[in-house]
Amino acid sequence: MSTDNPQPKPDIRNMIPGAFMMPGTVFFQAIEFWTDAFQRSVLFLDVLRERGNIHFKQLENPAPTVLFFDHEEILNGQDLLEPVNYMLFRILPPDGLPVDPTKRPFIIFDPRAGHGPGIGGMKPDSEIGLAMRAGHPCYFVGFLPYPTPTQTTEDVCRAEAVFVAKVIELHPKADKPCLIGNCQAGWQIAMMSATNPDLVGVLILAGAPISYWAGVHGKNPMRYVGGMTGGSWTTSLSSDIGNGLFDGATLVQNFENSNPANTLWKKNYSLYSKVDTEAPRFLEFERWWGAPVLLNREEMQFIVDELFIGNHLSAAKIHTSGGLRIDLRNIKSPIVVFCSNADDITPPQQALDWILDLYNSEDEIVANGQTIIYTVHQTIGHLGIFVSGSVAVKEHDKFIQNIDMIETLPPGLYEAIFTEKEADTLNPELVSGKYILRFDRRRLDDIRAFGCNDAEDNLRFEAVSRISENIQGMYHTFLSPTVRSLVTDKTAELLRRMNPIRSRFEVFSNRNPLLSQIGPLAEAVKANRLPVSQDNVFWAMQEAFSKQIISALDSYREARDEFTEKLFIQIYGSPLIQAMIGLRTVRPYSVRHIGRDMDRERTIHQKLEELQNQVEAGGLAEAMARGLIYVSRGSNSMDEREFVMLRKLRSESKLFPQMPRDEYKAMARQQYMMLMLDEERALNAMPTLLRSGRGSGSEVISAIRSVIEAAGKPTDNEYRRLKKLEKLLT
Repeated sequence: MSTDNPQPKPDIRNMIPGAFMMPGTVFFQAIEFWTDAFQRSVLFLDVLRERGNIHFKQLENPAPTVLFFDHEEILNGQDLLEPVNYMLFRILPPDGLPVDPTKRPFIIFDPRAGHGPGIGGMKPDSEIGLAMRAGHPCYFVGFLPYPTPTQTTEDVCRAEAVFVAKVIELHPKADKPCLIGNCQAGWQIAMMSATNPDLVGVLILAGAPISYWAGVHGKNPMRYVGGMTGGSWTTSLSSDIGNGLFDGATLVQNFENSNPANTLWKKNYSLYSKVDTEAPRFLEFERWWGAPVLLNREEMQFIVDELFIGNHLSAAKIHTSGGLRIDLRNIKSPIVVFCSNADDITPPQQALDWILDLYNSEDEIVANGQTIIYTVHQTIGHLGIFVSGSVAVKEHDKFIQNIDMIETLPPGLYEAIFTEKEADTLNPELVSGKYILRFDRRRLDDIRAFGCNDAEDNLRFEAVSRISENIQGMYHTFLSPTVRSLVTDKTAELLRRMNPIRSRFEVFSNRNPLLSQIGPLAEAVKANRLPVSQDNVFWAMQEAFSKQIISALDSYREARDEFTEKLFIQIYGSPLIQAMIGLRTVRPYSVRHIGRDMDRERTIHQKLEELQNQVEAGGLAEAMARGLIYVSRGSNSMDEREFVMLRKLRSESKLFPQMPRDEYKAMARQQYMMLMLDEERALNAMPTLLRSGRGSGSEVISAIRSVIEAAGKPTDNEYRRLKKLEKLLT
């Protein structure tokens, strides 16, 4: 048979002749709509079937991951002295994408908050993909579905420190690694860094909750969950019926319950209505979302007691088994906090308010030598912070491209601002990518402006914490032994399989004989696809109906969350309940701000005295750095173009004696602190510094001017400072 004239596809609409099938008639549109609806339903079921098959195929892999990139195992946490189910992988760059082993390595830590590993590198435009594209070696810390029998959160933090040390060993000529912690992994690497401050480079905490009580009324309902369940005893119960294992599917359920419109309708309807194009994206995401992992009883209990309900990390109330206090002020490396106003899981308050718990003023941050940067996205949801391709090629890419600038910033609190590069942008060759990154100085009041707890809020959450401890103690003493005696490995596994998060895969997969013909039927539908036209009246009615369902479910969610908040306030704000648990005594209750540490203050005071004794010490490099910092402080902002120009001058100009980058960064920070302590004395010492160098005052002023003007016309304050410096040095 000739293939030159293929037979046309059969069209059921051609089988009904006459006026009924005139285009535009209601009957024609009904036939068209219901034909499409049948085909679309078949394709929808086929995608769900494929999702289930992918799930069970994932389970066959002893170390499943959704990483897009090839990788090789470097260290296995099961081989450590305190074994854990975490592993360190080296990401193998694709052909044609070389990486420089002398450049700063990036280590991406994925969240073990119910899901499997790989979300930080599941597509080319991801944290891993962009870091490799910039020439950086990349490593990934993943984990196995089952924990080792004895591992604790402390063991995991200790293993992560071993992993970082191994990466440093593999790259002896590079700067310290940049660590990116997504969600749960963010607070975990923060804890690790606080106990190993000399080990890590820049920390990027993406959507990471650290201050769990924080939030604002009318929003952030997830923070009330612990109180409404009576505390952490439910976590113990879940671990007991899991025979010592906590099912991560429970965490996934909590996430899904927070947005019933998306869970019950929007996500599936989006697939159904765009089934011809949406399947690959849906399956890619579900491959990660639909692979819940397990945690040890001790791990999950620690997380709930110390973090979710106790909120002890931001108040430095967590201690290691050896008695070491975990204090986030001990982190020496710059901390970048990336959060979003549209994130219901980790709102800006939970990502940032730990700063308010640790510091009374910006001067304390500076005196402690800590650099904290934050950026707040306006529209992206929780998962989008570390999954969205648009976020990856903007925020993450700019952080990666300017990682050296971040590490060079003087101590203090900053906000990262992203502006689009325009046709008339000054010095566009100094800007990487499509956006310009600058860092503006901020005050603690800027964080308070997002909304924060008052004393009554903190009192309510402290009531939850104390009541949780009491109920947990009674459950552990009287009920837990009975529950444990009734549970076996088989019953625990059966209960896990019955969880809706898992059971849906058995219903919609090849394991269900009722779906055996869906695959062939879907192929037939694809061969004879008859999509409905978008102007079909029945399609418009379907879209309107979908919007009504979403609106109704959103209204339910808002009413539920409002009721939950009011009930929470009624219960835990009750003076009677608070008095009964010892919160309303003669002495006022104050818990959220960390107490003073005399040893820390003494050490800081000694360092500042040493700096004051070194104001006249140094030469041309110190004079240049001091002068540039003095002038740039006139705008309280630093643009990436200024840093690129400074880097260019350092490599080309005789005014910048060659020194290792780490030494230059440390020297620049010292000069900043000298200006902070006594600006006039530090300025008056600059002629002395120049006399010991090879450059003239006019050359120094010219170099400083070229850096400041790289981002545009100096501000009035910068100009006055520049003229004052010019008068002093020339």
